[in-house]
Amino acid sequence: MPSRPTPELSEPRATGGGAESPWPGLALALAAAGAALGVQALLPAVSALLVAILLGVLVGHLVRLPAAMEPGLALAARRLLRVGVVLLGLQLALEDILGLGWGVLAVVVAVVTVGMVGTVALGRLLRVPPAQALLVAAGFSICGAAAVAAVEGSIEREEEDVATAIGLVVLFGTVMILLAPPALGLSGLGPHDQGVIAGGSVHEVAQVVAVGGILGSGALTVAVVVKLARVLMLAPVVMVLGLVRRRGGTAAGAPRSAPPLVPLFVVGFLAAALARTVLPLPDAVLAAGGLLQVLLLSAAMFALGRGVHVSVLRRAGVRPVALGALSTLLVVAVATGGTLLVG
Repeated sequence: MPSRPTPELSEPRATGGGAESPWPGLALALAAAGAALGVQALLPAVSALLVAILLGVLVGHLVRLPAAMEPGLALAARRLLRVGVVLLGLQLALEDILGLGWGVLAVVVAVVTVGMVGTVALGRLLRVPPAQALLVAAGFSICGAAAVAAVEGSIEREEEDVATAIGLVVLFGTVMILLAPPALGLSGLGPHDQGVIAGGSVHEVAQVVAVGGILGSGALTVAVVVKLARVLMLAPVVMVLGLVRRRGGTAAGAPRSAPPLVPLFVVGFLAAALARTVLPLPDAVLAAGGLLQVLLLSAAMFALGRGVHVSVLRRAGVRPVALGALSTLLVVAVATGGTLLVG
């Protein structure tokens, strides 16, 4: 299959309409997200985000969309993603996370910290481009494709780095769904420890739900809360990367190009988590926020999935795939070792 260009994800220029109007692309992304939600409704164990990514990959391989679609798809990949991340904060009741206990929270911090630092170090050994290694580290250590998309705005990277990292999240996240339940089931560990390991090592929130559902309700609840604790780590990671980039820009004599230290969507994410914790939000509000969050993130995943072309992974070569495998093993090892240590 001939190589096709990776879709440009830069933000569209604000214009009055015509070919620059975002509405055709936004409508396509939201329609794909609606289809993904429909698949999830029929098959609850299947992640709408994963379906949306796969739809984007399929469209990217089989269909050459009109240029009029690109501004809206670019908007979906950036703006809708960030609003979706903000709404993700409504899933985080901080008292539930604190209820895990300091030992399990230490395991979560270790997974994210060792996963990020270790994956970047392994990337250097494998001679994977630094930005690509950092995006893989974020996706595998925090919360999958959403983390890749959130972090990419805080670093200097190529569009193919983003596409490759998301492709690897899809590949190894699927492998984890297939392998984690039987491996944990044969481990001899109790449901609580199985849930901590699953929540601490599986990439996407929905993938954790799938794995936990196979393990049983005793493991599922723990796995989801542990995973949401990892999601909460997205905020400090993005802030640290923004600080590093600002310092780098200042050192290079170009401080005005530096991003804000705390991106607005990170502030919104933390504010939503705080609101979930301290306000008596009605169940209907939380349900509506959860549905909108999945819809917006799925639309963003569809737009990003169009950049995950087989030619991108082929050009990336064996090294990023090897990095994805090693990063998966690293987070599994840290989650398992930490759970056995504090259990």
